[in-house]
Amino acid sequence: MIDAGTEFGPGTAYGNALIKCGETQKRIGTADRELIQTSALNFLTPLRNFIEGDYKTIAKERKLLQNKRLDLDAAKTRLKKAKAAETRNSQLNSARLEGDNIMVNFSYMLNFLHVKWLKIWAEEVTKSEQELRITQSEFDRQAEITRLLLEGISSTHAHHLRCLNDFVEAQMTYYAQCYQYMLDLQKQLGSFPSNYLSNNNQTSVTPVPSVLPNAIGSSAMASTSGLVITSPSNLSDLKECSGSRKARVLYDYDAANSTELSLLADEVITVFSVVGMDSDWLMGERGNQKGKVPITYLELLN
Repeated sequence: MIDAGTEFGPGTAYGNALIKCGETQKRIGTADRELIQTSALNFLTPLRNFIEGDYKTIAKERKLLQNKRLDLDAAKTRLKKAKAAETRNSQLNSARLEGDNIMVNFSYMLNFLHVKWLKIWAEEVTKSEQELRITQSEFDRQAEITRLLLEGISSTHAHHLRCLNDFVEAQMTYYAQCYQYMLDLQKQLGSFPSNYLSNNNQTSVTPVPSVLPNAIGSSAMASTSGLVITSPSNLSDLKECSGSRKARVLYDYDAANSTELSLLADEVITVFSVVGMDSDWLMGERGNQKGKVPITYLELLN
């Protein structure tokens, strides 16, 4: 935009407007880069370090704790089964001993086998109890490690919350800067038509497009006979008189603040001058709405 404006010429209204737009875009680009740098330094980098460091460690320890819990449940199940089998064999051996008076020889063989089985299940119970103690100890140790890591997260959360607040504040600053840059640009562009007229005040009438369809003919020219094209002399006359005039809006205009009045192209409003007001502005009135309007956006009516 700046290069194009330079080619058109900084002295022309359009060339100057292009340069102003280009400079504003450069300022917005600078603010955008500052936002990216601030966000990366104050928010993204700490968050990435946490995810790739502490968070991975916590996730690993929690998974290890889950595996220890599964090992503990399996050890408890094996011990429970071993004790149940030992109890059944003990009860079966007692029943066989009660029948020793009937079948002495057979009972002797069964008694020998049951004693052997009781020893086997007793060893299984002892082994299962020892395994349970080991797995319980490992589970308790891993649970303590995981608890300490999770307790340390509270301070990390507070730090990242501050980082998040800094990120939001950086965004607020960025958007406020962009809004102010565009607001300044809008005011600068709004003043260009007036400057252009003042630089070319030898022309008392604002140029009217000459590309009118032939089909309109004289009827179109007659329909515009009630209009007076805004010129510096007309505006001076209006400011000197105390009355009000009707004016047609040439372009859309968005009010910059509560003291100004937004305009829509082709609508008709009432305008009048106020003592002490800037020479580039008039007071506009539309129904119950009232506010300042730029004179370069108006076309006075008879």
